[in-house]
Amino acid sequence: MAKSPKLLSSRETTELIEAMGELFPEAKAELTHKNAFELLIAVILSAQTTDVGVNKATPQLFAAYPTPEAMMNADVKDIMDKIKTIGLYRNKAKFLKKCATQLVEEFDGEVPSTHKELQSLAGVGRKTANVVMSVAFDEPAIAVDTHVERISKKFNIADPKATVVQVEKTLMEKLPKDLWSIAHHRMIFFGRYQCPARAHDHDQCVQKVTEIIENNRQATEK
Repeated sequence: MAKSPKLLSSRETTELIEAMGELFPEAKAELTHKNAFELLIAVILSAQTTDVGVNKATPQLFAAYPTPEAMMNADVKDIMDKIKTIGLYRNKAKFLKKCATQLVEEFDGEVPSTHKELQSLAGVGRKTANVVMSVAFDEPAIAVDTHVERISKKFNIADPKATVVQVEKTLMEKLPKDLWSIAHHRMIFFGRYQCPARAHDHDQCVQKVTEIIENNRQATEK
């Protein structure tokens, strides 16, 4: 039976996230949006789709339906037409119309700011709720997408067999609360631009963060 890897401590996890921050100091949400409503819609659309693909589709979508009221009253086929370059666009169009209707009828046209209320909306799961809370409302939250889950397991922050919810809980336990939101973005950037899922020299990824961590430790000890 294969032995489980030794997991990083809270200190080591924090040092790793700080190292990723030095590699990607510009890490932030890459979905284009001007307000909480646009962010919510963009994150719903981003499921199983790249942010680049979403950003190509949303300008015409938001120009046509800038408010929940406008989207609620739209023909679902028209919504489909505007997002047809995005994967699963038929189902997503139905989610958008229903979500907009809920915003108008249940929340006076405003995007709610709690996990429970956000997850009551069509097309909104735990990850989407966390992104909206963190980015739109500046509430500490860790959204675990494929990058965050993969990096957490590859660098032994979380158990390889952990579920997405368990990964989120582990990160919340190991990181100080003021790092939760930025940790999500740093891990995404690191997963996209340094340590991708495709085949690559992973030793270089480890070396880059290890060197930063060692330099930071030495600077602290001086």
